[in-house]
Amino acid sequence: MFNNIIAIIAISFITVGIIWAIGNFTHPAKESTTTHIKGVLLVAQDNLFNGTNPDIIVTVNVPKKLVVLNKDFVRHDLIVDKLNINTAYISPEQDFTTAIASKNPGTFEYYCSLHPMTMRGKIIIKAA
Repeated sequence: MFNNIIAIIAISFITVGIIWAIGNFTHPAKESTTTHIKGVLLVAQDNLFNGTNPDIIVTVNVPKKLVVLNKDFVRHDLIVDKLNINTAYISPEQDFTTAIASKNPGTFEYYCSLHPMTMRGKIIIKAA
């Protein structure tokens, strides 16, 4: 009786392993679209962007790609009022892509509306 239970458990593990392998073979993991970003990647995690809320430097009339990736366990967003950027809420493991562009130089604040005390930084748009 005991040998039958061990055999059933072993066959179950082998079956699950085979199903898992077939699933990975027929549906391979997709490469992350955020690993080869040419522009700026802001990662929301631990109620900060990139750990330090860095300044983002952009040149006038030269759009710069911006990707906001949520690696936290809660929702975040990114808002830049004066540049009309609003990502809406980004759930964990989701990202949002936009561009930063302006005809005029200046300094603009970005922030997360859900965590405005800890998640804020500056976008600095410089003349060419």
